[in-house]
Amino acid sequence: MLSLTFRGDQVSATKQHPFYKMLTVLVLVFWTVAVLYPLIWTLLGALKDNQQFMLGKPWALPKFPLLWSNFTYVWETYGFGSYFLNSTIVTGASTLISLLLAATSAYILARFAFKGSGALYNLYLSAMMIPMILGLIPLFFLLNDLHLINKLFGLIVVYTASALPFGIFVLVGFFKTLPKELEEAASIDGAGYSRTFFTVMLPLAKSGLVSVGIMNALNIWNEYIMGTVFINDPSQYTLPVGIAIMQSEMQYRTEWGPLFAGLLLSMIPVIIIYIVFQRQIAEGVTAGAVK
Repeated sequence: MLSLTFRGDQVSATKQHPFYKMLTVLVLVFWTVAVLYPLIWTLLGALKDNQQFMLGKPWALPKFPLLWSNFTYVWETYGFGSYFLNSTIVTGASTLISLLLAATSAYILARFAFKGSGALYNLYLSAMMIPMILGLIPLFFLLNDLHLINKLFGLIVVYTASALPFGIFVLVGFFKTLPKELEEAASIDGAGYSRTFFTVMLPLAKSGLVSVGIMNALNIWNEYIMGTVFINDPSQYTLPVGIAIMQSEMQYRTEWGPLFAGLLLSMIPVIIIYIVFQRQIAEGVTAGAVK
């Protein structure tokens, strides 16, 4: 008994040792700098002109006056307002539809036992192992037959389908851990399956929904390959495609300041989403780890 107590005290003392505290702080500081430095450097680059990049040091601070006009130049000259709106529509619609479909499917797979439910769940899991790039050609012909090429709705359909497997995989675990007594109590109160799902079970899976929604939104917002294959109309370009087109239109003289400004504009929604939902993200990660 004494040895056990001594070992516990020794482990506790080891964890509280100043060296380990300092090492932890240094690692966290290094990680913070590694994450923030590219964002800060992108902002500084967006405030420079080409002369500061070519003749000066690209890592140096921008000279005064700061070129805030690079942001308006990109927004107006290269049509970033249209690209931004298209990405917002596609990302928002795809994320919401995929969340609704994934939540309903995951709830049925987790709470109701029926013949073939295991095979259906494994089918969704297997879809996560197949890269979407392998389906570009058949998807292109399918969308062409449905007259959805060069239309944002076609991208929404494709992105929604590609986001479903991951959402179902995560949400099935959340719904399986919820107590069955909740459904029984709702049934006694006269609630049907739909009312039980939307008023009782779905709110309890809020942390999982937020985590899945943010992950899918980030993937859709940054997706480039399918956007450039299925969309050839400049008025329907999304932000990643628009940035690539902007760089190609610069031809032999890359305007680094406006290019960095465009990259920073594409990052702003992602940063805002994380700031607003950071508590829900942490809760979702913790809940997923416990489950």
